[in-house]
Amino acid sequence: MNVDRILNNLEKKHPGETEYLQAVREVLASIEEVYNENPQFESARIIERLVEPDRIIIFKVPWIDDEGDIRVNLGYRIQFNCAIGPYKGGLRFHSSVNESILKFLGFEQVFKNALTTLPMGGAKGGADFEPKGKSNNEVMRFCQSFMLELWKYIGPETDVPAGDIGVGGREIGYLYGMYKKLKGAHTGVLTGKGSNWGGSFIRPEATGYGASYFAQEMLKSRKETLAGKTVSVSGFGNVAWGTVLKATELGAKVVTISGPDGYIYDPEGISGKKIDYMLELRASNQDIVRPYSYVFEGAEFHEGKRPWEVKVDIAFPCATQNELNADNARMLISNGVKMVAEVSNMGCTPDAVEEFQKHGILFAPGKAVNAGGVATSGLEMTQNAMKMKWNIEEVDRRLREIMINIHEQCVRHGKRPDGSVDYVKGANIAGFLKVAYSMLDMGVI
Repeated sequence: MNVDRILNNLEKKHPGETEYLQAVREVLASIEEVYNENPQFESARIIERLVEPDRIIIFKVPWIDDEGDIRVNLGYRIQFNCAIGPYKGGLRFHSSVNESILKFLGFEQVFKNALTTLPMGGAKGGADFEPKGKSNNEVMRFCQSFMLELWKYIGPETDVPAGDIGVGGREIGYLYGMYKKLKGAHTGVLTGKGSNWGGSFIRPEATGYGASYFAQEMLKSRKETLAGKTVSVSGFGNVAWGTVLKATELGAKVVTISGPDGYIYDPEGISGKKIDYMLELRASNQDIVRPYSYVFEGAEFHEGKRPWEVKVDIAFPCATQNELNADNARMLISNGVKMVAEVSNMGCTPDAVEEFQKHGILFAPGKAVNAGGVATSGLEMTQNAMKMKWNIEEVDRRLREIMINIHEQCVRHGKRPDGSVDYVKGANIAGFLKVAYSMLDMGVI
C-alpha cells in the first residue's frame, strides 16, 4: 500500500474535505505494515473500497418556523460500510455539518463499531440545522420533515441512526414518531429512544461511562487508577456529563467543563448537585456554560478559552473534532498531564497526538475511548430484537465488559517492543482487520 498515492488520489477526487482526509490519513498510516503483510488485501483493493462510502444521500429539508416563514436546510445520510452488520451511526444537527465532517465521522464509525465486536457497520448523517434557539414546535417540524425523506433509506436490519451533537432525546422522539407513522410499524430503527418506548437504560450516559472504564484500564497498565486524579473535561452535553459522572464515581475530581463561550474551572470539583446542574445547562438550549459560575461559589469562568491550560493529571476532550491542538498539548505536558483520552471523535489534531506520543503520555483515540456510546446502542438494538428490557446493572455490566475487551484489542495490536502501547495503532489495526476479512469473505460487492 502506498499511503501517499492513495491520499493524493483522494485529495484530487475530494478537494477541501480536510476532516475526512485527516481521518483517512491517520488510519492508513497505522495499518500500512499489517496491510502489506497480507497481499490478499491489495489484490482485493480493500483500501480503495474501504475509504469511499457505499453511498451518500443528500436531500433538502423544508420546514416552517413559528413566524410562518419557510426555511430550507440540507439533510445527509452517509452509509459508509456494512461488511459486518447494518449501517449504524448518529445524526448530527449543527450549523457546521457538511459532507467532509460526516464522511470523517462515518469512516471513523466503521472501525469504532468493529471494535465493539457487535454486528454493526458504519454510517453518519445529519443536517446543517441549528436546534439552539428554536422552539420545541420548530424542532418537531424540522425533524418530521427530515424523516419524511430519510425513512426510505433506513430500517432495523438496514441502517439504524442514533443521536449526536444537536440530536438528543427530544429530537429522537420526534424523528421516531414520524418514522413510526410513515412505516406503520414499531421497530428498533433508531437508538437513544426514550426508556418508556424501547430505549435502553444508561444510553445518554454511555459514551462517558465507557470512556471512564477505558481510561481505568489504561491506568492499570501503570498500576494506577482514576481514584485521586484531577481531571479536565471539555464540553457539557451528554458525553461530558456521563464522563464527569462516572469519573467522579470512580474517585476522580473533575475540575473543568466548557462551552463555545469559554470554560469553567471549579477547584472543589464538579460533583453531586453540580453534575445535575450540567443537565439544566443543556436543557436551557443556550449552549453556554457561564451561568455555572453564577450558581456555584468559587467556580471561575474563563471567557473564550479552552480548559487545557489547567494543571491536571488527565484530560478528556469531550466536545468536538480537533478541539485540542499542539499548543494545548504542550501546555498540558508542561503541567504534568499523565493521560489524554479522546472522548470526542478525533478530538486532538495530528500534531497534538504526536506531542503526546513523543513525550510518553498515555494517549488513546476516540474510536476506542468513546465506543461505549455505540456499544450501548447495539445493546439497545439487541433488547429491541428480543422484545425485552435489561435493568441498569445488566446494561452497565455489558458496557464495561465491552470496553475492557476493546482495551485488550488495542493492547494486542498496539504493543511496542518496549512494552508500552500505541493505542492509535492498536485501535486502527483491530478495527480494520475485522472489516477487511469480512469484505474478503463476501467478494467484490
